[in-house]
Amino acid sequence: MIRFIVRLVQGIILSFLLMILGGLFFVLYLGSQPLPPADVEESSFLYTADGELLETLHQGINRQTVPLDQIPAAVRNATIAIEDRYFYQHFGFDPKRIAASLLINLQEGKMVQGASTITQQLARNLYLSHDKTWERKLRELLLSIQLELNYSKDQILEMYLNQIYYGNSAYGIESASHTYLGKSAKELTLAEAALLAGIPKGPTYYEPYRHFENAKKRQRLVLNAMVENGYITREEADRAYQEEIHLIKGAPKKVSLAPYFRDAVLEWIDRNLGLTPSDLNKGGYRIYTTLSLPTQKKAEEAVAKRLPKEQPLQVALVAIEPGTGYVRAMVGGRDYDESQYNRVYAKRQPGSTFKPFLYLAALENGMTPLTKIESKPTVFQYEGKLYSPNNYHKEYANDYITMLEAIKKSDNIYAITTHMTIGPEKLVNRAKELGIETPLQAIPSLPLGSIPLSPMEMVTAYATIANAGEKVEPILVARIEDRNGKVIYSAAEEKKKVADSRYVSILIRLMQAVFEKGGTAYSIAGDLKRPVAGKTGSTPYDGWMIGFTPQLAAAVWVGFDKNQPLSDVDSYRSKHIWADFMEGALSSSPPMLFPLPDGLISAYIDPETGELATVNCPDAELLYFIPGTEPTTYCTKHPAPDKEKKETEKKTPKKSLWDRVKEWWE
Repeated sequence: MIRFIVRLVQGIILSFLLMILGGLFFVLYLGSQPLPPADVEESSFLYTADGELLETLHQGINRQTVPLDQIPAAVRNATIAIEDRYFYQHFGFDPKRIAASLLINLQEGKMVQGASTITQQLARNLYLSHDKTWERKLRELLLSIQLELNYSKDQILEMYLNQIYYGNSAYGIESASHTYLGKSAKELTLAEAALLAGIPKGPTYYEPYRHFENAKKRQRLVLNAMVENGYITREEADRAYQEEIHLIKGAPKKVSLAPYFRDAVLEWIDRNLGLTPSDLNKGGYRIYTTLSLPTQKKAEEAVAKRLPKEQPLQVALVAIEPGTGYVRAMVGGRDYDESQYNRVYAKRQPGSTFKPFLYLAALENGMTPLTKIESKPTVFQYEGKLYSPNNYHKEYANDYITMLEAIKKSDNIYAITTHMTIGPEKLVNRAKELGIETPLQAIPSLPLGSIPLSPMEMVTAYATIANAGEKVEPILVARIEDRNGKVIYSAAEEKKKVADSRYVSILIRLMQAVFEKGGTAYSIAGDLKRPVAGKTGSTPYDGWMIGFTPQLAAAVWVGFDKNQPLSDVDSYRSKHIWADFMEGALSSSPPMLFPLPDGLISAYIDPETGELATVNCPDAELLYFIPGTEPTTYCTKHPAPDKEKKETEKKTPKKSLWDRVKEWWE
């Protein structure tokens, strides 16, 4: 028995020695092998839908390499503390982190969590792809050992800090420091160093221009890690967190014609396809976007023409092709060099532009364009509370008005009464189905646009209406090819019928009335040479105009970033920008009528009485009705002569398509 135990111990010792010897020979072998050439960088190209080159993406832009001795200790310590606390102790990999992540990945049955050290991240960025596979992780591990054998720790850290991506086209700590703070990296304070060190974890999520709250939360994590690792005291961490960060607007950059659209495309690709800007800058991809260059130019011209130069009034404009969801134009602000914040995705109160969603729900629930509700100062009760909305400038009809008049003049009392009558949940559900993604509350003020929404959400919902109730998801990227011409992504049009086209057509006709005499958009009617439908909206801080033709839907918002009160003059600019853009963008396209589905009855109505119009009615309006809901009596206030009356009463007045074209032209 003793002999067996002795042999067993000897065998274990021998095996252990052989393992050590084998490991030594393996390390020596790796050290003798040259590192592979870094992944060959190849520029990527962004193209418009017209085939024009929009921008070239390459690794060299906005990168300034600096030696480690010009990078302050605060940056180095912050990076090590949050990314790889045992950087100076391990040999390229951290066994404890690998074991923990390996356990999690085995439990999940796939790669869900990494344990990459700074050396491994550098190896991946220099030599490998970002695929989450076991093979790639093994190669990353071996390459990190080779890096450790060929370079000192300080050299590896220097390469890493000059290589890593910090968002907003900034590669390396020096460029990041200039991009966000307007100073060299060697001038960074502890607070600034901790803020920047937190960005590489997720550049699109932690960069401070658009996600400052996220960046501050990440900064706190970095400072806490520095305290835990003994780099700073708790008092120093607290002072640094309280220190005010002074972000700059950024140095002038070489940007594309559509810089806000370009940024939106890169963020979408990063978020949905996992290709970071760093991947694109060296990957040799061909990215075919949905942007129309002529349409984009008209958008930028309309904005430049109508925005005053003497005040910081901001703007957002986005246009979508209703039938395809293709985003054809995007302007996210008045000056990209001054501010890269894309207001197309910013949420502001949409005001009365939200009302069409309500009236579609009302039509679906039994109301008609002629349903009358009294417009007067009204107090509404809701869940034991009182709500007293006002009309614009407190102007009321003090009489019963129709839905046609309510949408034409944007009557708030009619809207709230309708909302409470059909049930607030109806509007919540209808808006969501049309394309509103922000969670909505079934509150009395919802029809007045009290919940902030983005222009992108609003134009998506309006495009659904323009597309006869068929929702199409917005598309920024049509196709992506790799450097070998292989298609790695192709957009699929996601279409879903969400509303009956008959009710949608009735609503569109009502939205056309907004541009007629007495409507809130009548002031721009003379600038438009084609049938359009839409809605204006305003709050004390926001001016909106959203509308469409069968070919194009567009949303325009104007306002101040810091919620300064908006004058009527400035609020009205949204309407003029919209009109200039729509006419310019569609100048080469012939006017189109909105299609009319089967199952509707068209009739000329006297808007004053709500009855069928006679030849003597001065302001007859053409409206559409579900069969059985149309009026059946003729106007008694403007009766027709007996001879003509007999002829008129034979049938409900209808117009052929040609008659409608001639009438519109006249």
